[in-house]
Amino acid sequence: MASRFQAASLVASPSYPNAVVWSDENLIAVATGHLVTVLNPALPSGPRGLVTIPANKPFPIGVIERKDLFSGYLLSTSLSRDIRPCVRSISWSPIGLAPNAGCLLAICTTEGRVKLYRAPFCEFQVEWVEVVDITDMLYDYLENISFGESATSAFSDALQPHSDKLEGNSPHHTVYRRTSKLRSVKKFGEDCTSITRSLKKIGEECTPLPLVTVNQYASRKAMLSSLVVAWSPVLWLPPETDSAPPDDSSDCLSLLAVGGKSGQISFWRVHEPLSYTIEHSTVPISVTLAGFHQVHNTWVTAISWASLTFDASSPQVLLATGCTDGSVKIWLEYSEKLLKSSEVNDAPFSLLKEVITADSVPVSTLTLTVPVRAPQKTFLAVGKGCGSFEVWICDLSIRKFDRIGSYNAHDHVVTGLAWAFDGCCLYSCSQDNSVRSWSLCGNSLHEVPIPPNTLGVKRHGVKNPADDLPYGLGSCYGVALSPGNLVVAVENDGMMKDETLAFEACGFDAGLLNPMYQARTQKAAIEFFWIGGQQLESSTNTNLEIGTENFPGPPKELIYWESNMLWYLSQYEHLDKPLVVWDIVAALLAFKQSAPKYVELTLVKWLSVSNVESHLGHSAGKVLSHASKTFSNTSTRKLHLFNIICRRVVLSELKADKINIKQPNVEEIGGAEEEKLKLWRDLLLCSERELRERLVGFAFSTVLGLMSYLAAKVSKAQGWDPVGLAQMENWVELEYDHVQDQLKLLASEVGDLDRRKLRSICEYIAEEQCIYCSSSVPFDSPEIAFCQGAAQSHKLARCAVTMKVCHSTPSWFCPSCQRYSSKLAPPQFFLIPRYPLDFKSLTESRNTSNNLSKPFCPFCGILLQRLQPVFLLSASPA
Repeated sequence: MASRFQAASLVASPSYPNAVVWSDENLIAVATGHLVTVLNPALPSGPRGLVTIPANKPFPIGVIERKDLFSGYLLSTSLSRDIRPCVRSISWSPIGLAPNAGCLLAICTTEGRVKLYRAPFCEFQVEWVEVVDITDMLYDYLENISFGESATSAFSDALQPHSDKLEGNSPHHTVYRRTSKLRSVKKFGEDCTSITRSLKKIGEECTPLPLVTVNQYASRKAMLSSLVVAWSPVLWLPPETDSAPPDDSSDCLSLLAVGGKSGQISFWRVHEPLSYTIEHSTVPISVTLAGFHQVHNTWVTAISWASLTFDASSPQVLLATGCTDGSVKIWLEYSEKLLKSSEVNDAPFSLLKEVITADSVPVSTLTLTVPVRAPQKTFLAVGKGCGSFEVWICDLSIRKFDRIGSYNAHDHVVTGLAWAFDGCCLYSCSQDNSVRSWSLCGNSLHEVPIPPNTLGVKRHGVKNPADDLPYGLGSCYGVALSPGNLVVAVENDGMMKDETLAFEACGFDAGLLNPMYQARTQKAAIEFFWIGGQQLESSTNTNLEIGTENFPGPPKELIYWESNMLWYLSQYEHLDKPLVVWDIVAALLAFKQSAPKYVELTLVKWLSVSNVESHLGHSAGKVLSHASKTFSNTSTRKLHLFNIICRRVVLSELKADKINIKQPNVEEIGGAEEEKLKLWRDLLLCSERELRERLVGFAFSTVLGLMSYLAAKVSKAQGWDPVGLAQMENWVELEYDHVQDQLKLLASEVGDLDRRKLRSICEYIAEEQCIYCSSSVPFDSPEIAFCQGAAQSHKLARCAVTMKVCHSTPSWFCPSCQRYSSKLAPPQFFLIPRYPLDFKSLTESRNTSNNLSKPFCPFCGILLQRLQPVFLLSASPA
């Protein structure tokens, strides 16, 4: 990867704030006009995904008198001339909600519609797949309750056909509406009004569309007109709840908040599926309406969620909302109350504080975060339409709200705000095309320079690091941060009078653009900037142990980079944080080109401080030689992180498949570098053997537990069932001199089991056959196998979990270690803090409701995916 990111061109221009969002699986969605473009930040100019927003028929909420069309309530509707809808708001869900365990993308359009989309993981297409129309579901619910209106006699009379009251209509022309089974209506006759032309008929007999008052029509339209969407963090359905999850859904869910013109927010439960797939495209998404809450008196324009964890006995979620009248409110909700409700009611939110009262300046964006270092506090930043933003610090333990200040940072609308580095830094952008960086120190916020945009590349003619940013041209419509907070993405509008300057500002070479085609279609760009060198209050001032004479950047910048990278690597030890380290890997690879010694000692320092027995200050050789001895006392998550860094950074020159079969060509490098790579390679293989031991030990212990239940004639609830016992036994025999004594004892106990009874509780196939020629396949390696065919010996891949030969059907694929998995690892495996002294304690918790097997790689811990062709979009978590 180049040390400086290239700007990715876009074919349409953005129109609304927060037009760029970064997902937990490392994909970027950019809202531009009638399109949403999905990018992989590792390949910004590579394959893309698209969501094309279609025009939808209006909902048949009623008809009004022609004379009322130009009343104040309907003026905006009557004068609307939108040819096609644009994207107003986008938001990524947490991972695990899509059928392939990825993220769902919620899109809100200018028509007020909200739909959910998933990646086309098995369709082999560019266009993303629509899975749920939230607004359709909302309409069905509101129609069933008559939009919450009282059934007065006047309204009952309006339910009768009133075609004779419509100007220009004869008594034979009646307007019809759809029922719950009839989703669309069309005109019935030759001469209908403009309203009826947008409706179509499905059946011969339809329920007449009611004549409603102007107030009723405006109220109903406001209820169905959505403006903003936002996903909550992952929540768990309480075990004692009366509301059981839908069929084929787990207890794990996320709430989608949809704010609209009525000032209400509707909340939608979206559950994780019970099982994930990369083969079937028709897996339904479980979505249910949870409730409503009236948060403001007019349009809701901004929503942000945060999860509170300082009181583990009572999990809570925070909701911040902004409005066009300028008011901002913070709401507290005990998540159990919202999740327990089996009926659609008012959502149980309590107002904590109206931090900003109505002041006629609309809220354009806001962001809420709960820092890990102070979980009882909440940081809130609110952007306004006048170009200013406010920052608040809320101490929820004592219900104290402090306004840090108001900052006139921009000349136009604030279109994006993003907290970084655990709330220590804030980034803001505006339609004036400025991006600014702010540092929060205690209770004061002050502007700091944006760090240089290059890693290890000399910068010519740049006086200020912030000059790398395209000030003064176009408009910025959003800012988003990478999972590791080392990269910031800014969407820049290129629609200006001089498009050549726009493309130069966005990093394009205007001389290479065809003025007839490219210059007319490339209307905007999304740019990526390194921010890992940002100076923070927590940055260490210790001197580096290496000389930096070969590195063009200032030594102090390296200290900031080292401090920020080490801090964020430590944050990945929290199991609830998805393991997405692409930005850290990319930064280390960029540094490796100009300062390899700096990268090596940074990683050695990380190993020293992350091990149980710290060796900070020792030589690199001593730390590396001792690291393998501490692997048994290291958590599974740390081993996964080490494997990714080792493969993707230190051993990046070696092919992954060669490392897996222990045949990397390190001899081709030669010299002292060869010995160093051998040391890192041996460490990687030792770490992966430690992980495989834990996986095999868990499988053996599970089988022994199932046999004990069978002997006692006691039924056992469903859980993770081991597969490939015969292959695991063969692996223990191959690695007998290297595995621990506890695993040897478990293997001996499994070997003494009666094979007939063993096959009754799990799959046990000792003799494998080739999937191509049906010849026998011996077990010589846990990675690959060769059949003993008479005519040809086929090379076969083995499952990373079971070590069985993978079937010809699509298997899960790890983009880091490039292994395949036909079965998923047990969820308890990823929670192991150290090599277990007793595997039985782990297998006893196999039936808890929260233990949903997500498709994570057992050796890298990242999300598995279906291997896509090179011309289609795929995520790069590492």
